[in-house]
Amino acid sequence: MHSRRIGTVQVGAIGLGEMPLSVEGRPDEERAIRTVHAALDAGVTLIDTADAYCQNDDMGHGERLVARALRGRTEDVLVATKGGHTRDAAGNWGLDGSPAYLRKACDASLAALGVEAIGLYQHHRPDPKVPYAETIGALKELVDAGKVRMAGISNADVEQIRQAREICGDALVSVQNQYAPDFRSSEDELRLCDELGLAFLPWSPLGGIGRAKDLGTGEFAAVAEAHGVSPQQVALAWMLAKSPVVIPIPGSSRPETIADSAAAADLTLSEAELARLG
Repeated sequence: MHSRRIGTVQVGAIGLGEMPLSVEGRPDEERAIRTVHAALDAGVTLIDTADAYCQNDDMGHGERLVARALRGRTEDVLVATKGGHTRDAAGNWGLDGSPAYLRKACDASLAALGVEAIGLYQHHRPDPKVPYAETIGALKELVDAGKVRMAGISNADVEQIRQAREICGDALVSVQNQYAPDFRSSEDELRLCDELGLAFLPWSPLGGIGRAKDLGTGEFAAVAEAHGVSPQQVALAWMLAKSPVVIPIPGSSRPETIADSAAAADLTLSEAELARLG
């Protein structure tokens, strides 16, 4: 698999979004671990999770799952996690961007992952109740304290990316926003990441949990048929062609689907095909 860069770390051009392995409808643990192992076998070296990837009150489920799956296989794997989202006992999502909460969340993630420092720690989503600069200042403090090696932000707009870069400097290495064939509103953020040399990690690049099959019609399906591959592979290859800073993180709950997604890193689309896909 071709490689790309997050900060100073080389990773495979396709990552694994761990969310489907931990939220509602998740597979049993045995299949979940087989899915992570299939990703590694396919050359995936970036695994993205979050403390809030859980069903209700089992915060940290995704991180603990990743730690178990990587036992004995941690070489050359960058584990990225996130803090700033909350889940209550009923499974409702909330936000807490306070510095005190982010520090507490980071400590819990360190314990769940069983590491001394988190490879890539990302603020999950801006909290309108807390000034963004305060939240990002706490993220920078975690880097300075040695608890986090690299910092990232998620669900950020152009102004927030610039503000985070000003506060974190070179410690800020990535932006994770929603981006997919049918969700392209982060084009401005992608262009800014390209300009600043920040990795852009599209979440739900195939449309979200249960929606990858929607790519089975239309232009992506037609291009896929010409290449003898899945429309999902074409969608990821199209995304990779947008910029060398793009590293999609498709979610998967089965070994077969992540292996198929990983193959997109070796699929080259022609200029005419890219123009056709938009």
